Amino acid sequence: MRTRLATLVALLLSFFLPLSVSTPSAHAATGLHVSGTKILESGGTAFVMRGTSHAHTWYPDRTASFAGIKSLGANTVRVVLSGGRWTANGAADVANIVSLCRQNKLICVLENHDTTGYGEQSGAYTLDQAVDYWISVKSAIAGQEDYVVLNIGNEPFGNNATTPGWTQATSAAITRLRGAGFQHLIMVDAPNWGQDWGFTMRDNAAAVFAADPQRNTVFSVHMYGVFDTAAEVTDYLQRFQTAGLPLVIGEFGFNHSDGDPDEDTIMAQAQARGVGYLGWSWSGNGGGVEYLDQVTDFNAAALTTWGRRLFNGPNGIAQTSVEAAIYGGGTPDTEKPTRPGKPAVSEITATGAKLTWTASTDDRAVTGYDVYAGTVKLGSSTSNSLTLTGLSPQTAYTVHTVARDAAGNLSAASDSTSFTTTATPPSGCAAAYRTTNSWQGGFQGEVTVTCTAAVTTWKTTLTYPAGVTVTQSWNSTLSATGTAFTFTNAAWNGTVPAGGSATFGFLGSWTGSG
Repeated sequence: MRTRLATLVALLLSFFLPLSVSTPSAHAATGLHVSGTKILESGGTAFVMRGTSHAHTWYPDRTASFAGIKSLGANTVRVVLSGGRWTANGAADVANIVSLCRQNKLICVLENHDTTGYGEQSGAYTLDQAVDYWISVKSAIAGQEDYVVLNIGNEPFGNNATTPGWTQATSAAITRLRGAGFQHLIMVDAPNWGQDWGFTMRDNAAAVFAADPQRNTVFSVHMYGVFDTAAEVTDYLQRFQTAGLPLVIGEFGFNHSDGDPDEDTIMAQAQARGVGYLGWSWSGNGGGVEYLDQVTDFNAAALTTWGRRLFNGPNGIAQTSVEAAIYGGGTPDTEKPTRPGKPAVSEITATGAKLTWTASTDDRAVTGYDVYAGTVKLGSSTSNSLTLTGLSPQTAYTVHTVARDAAGNLSAASDSTSFTTTATPPSGCAAAYRTTNSWQGGFQGEVTVTCTAAVTTWKTTLTYPAGVTVTQSWNSTLSATGTAFTFTNAAWNGTVPAGGSATFGFLGSWTGSG
């Protein structure tokens, strides 16, 4: 994933270019392979990717990420590698990555990041150089066809014209890999920084597929700002399904520097169509796109906004991921999460309290927790903490926690914890009113709010007889209900220290007796 040129997005509006639909039947294959639009395992079970990308080449010591990704329900991890543009990942390192994937029951999509932005970004490698890298580490992945997908090169062309272009270079790379003896399912990324706004991959996918003598290639589009409407997402996915060609969403986000991707449609359409998706990315983003981190500091217990959406939101990974059959997946989930720890209570106020507890575990993934007082649900959380709000002052509560997984299995209730909310604190503030000026039909008033204890906000209400109206105020925000006029602090004078005061003024008018 790298910066895209948003000015080129408009070209995606050309929905109606035809896509060749002549698709040769897939060869018999060992390991993961394609059949029509689907990816199948060696035993014939359909496999739909649900996962994320992990930037291993930049963070080689963060190997605990594989277990973290699995713990949140993923069935696939796309692993960033380099053959020399960054620190090279040699055969021993790649073999260890495959081992980590297998230990954590993840399908391993290995991708060479060296090709990112070729033709536009300085230092980018060609697809031919990417093939050289794969040949150099072949010993690490040969025989792993049940577990490994070979993503030849990440976003292998930028937006500039090159010779050879995407179609020729991608076909040649596939041919070289097959000639070198690779039997794996091959994944190929689109040009235009992966987003294919020029439809080069969409319109030439059939020719590239035919160039694979094993007919075992899956196409990968990256969906960022180019795919910011439901129509664009739906049309692109439909073109491949109509053509009978396999497609995955190899990267996508919930926001990006080139626009606002429609992640809700991306995920919903992928689920409805049986299309795999891989979010970008687990952790460690930089260069202004740190918001694409799914967890903070590689910590699976510290999901970000994007991480919560991807893993635990509607059509998300926890809800839709099915473990690969090669690992024993594909069977109904009947195992309930383990019992969560007894909640610990802190930060008790008149109307709230913070609860934390030891997290549950699950054979697939814990998707959330519910906190109860008896049979009344007080709130829910996707992590092992929750700040309760809306409680009653000076009230005793006895609470417990229940964990749940994507299949709806519920854990046993945790041990209960009791606490009592505090009394509503007095404001410690008093308001003093005076009329500073008056004239026929009008007047000017002033109120001084004096506080014995420090406060960060204040408000006071003045109620007048019928016929009196406040027309203007300063140093406060005015609202009115009938003849009651409420003055709330302005943005700059809400904080009043102990023993301090704040003053506001207003103009009023009156009719009749006033």
